[in-house]
Amino acid sequence: MQDRLTMQKKIHFLAGLPRSGSTLLANILAQNPRVHVTPTSGIVDMLVQVRNAWDRNDGFRAADRAASDAAKEDVLRAMLQAYFARVERPVCIDKNRYWPEFLEMAAGILGGTDRVKVIVSVRDLREVLASFEEVYRRTSAFSEVLTDPAVALKFKTAQGRVEVFLDAAQVVGRSYTGIRDALTRGWAPSLHFVDYEDLTRQPRATLAGIYRFLGEDAHEHDFNHIEQVTFEDDLVHGFKDLHRIREQVKPQQPKWNRVFDESVFQSPTWKQVESAATFWKTPRKPKAATP
Repeated sequence: MQDRLTMQKKIHFLAGLPRSGSTLLANILAQNPRVHVTPTSGIVDMLVQVRNAWDRNDGFRAADRAASDAAKEDVLRAMLQAYFARVERPVCIDKNRYWPEFLEMAAGILGGTDRVKVIVSVRDLREVLASFEEVYRRTSAFSEVLTDPAVALKFKTAQGRVEVFLDAAQVVGRSYTGIRDALTRGWAPSLHFVDYEDLTRQPRATLAGIYRFLGEDAHEHDFNHIEQVTFEDDLVHGFKDLHRIREQVKPQQPKWNRVFDESVFQSPTWKQVESAATFWKTPRKPKAATP
């Protein structure tokens, strides 16, 4: 039997906005016997830490630069493959919403930009924020919602929570910024956007598009019986039931206009949210050629 560490997996990524159906999509894809999808994974963080620590290590800094850089690439590549070494399925999809920040590293590990394929789940930003607000209210009924002390007072109002979630260092703001910047850096061909509305209204067509993007044969999914096979301890993220999914794929009615009121809608922050609510649909001008 071939050694697990020498069996090369086909590796892709699942990123996107929070509360945009990525967990649902992961568990739909898991019905395919060829596809393994992780829950939120920490391997990208480990890769970045090794990359950065390598460059700060005196032993490696003193070594031949070209040889050290080549060895670093080999180590990072081996780390990513080893992470999936015990997975029997040949296609592995690593889920972490921050992969768009590190696509240059991903290209180096995978062997070229053409091998980088990221499924990006997206949803109207107003719905993302409304979903977080609902989760906050459910959690706070019987549990303390742990927040950074620096934003604790702002977190006491719905408008303040919107502003916190959208901060560039917080969950919605960082995800949004990472995706937008990946587009600016020219990674659009490597990103396949999956709109939550499309996934829940046209799941069969949406999955067919994903398989075309990945270069995989289509699979006949059962959208009425989704077994949840990826699990996370959501209290680590400060909320309850962030990653629980419904058994059946079906559309959800818009709720942002029922969750919030005019005190939020009239704020400058909400005006910015409205202007960028479906940013992935905005036509993008091609980048000018580099002279």
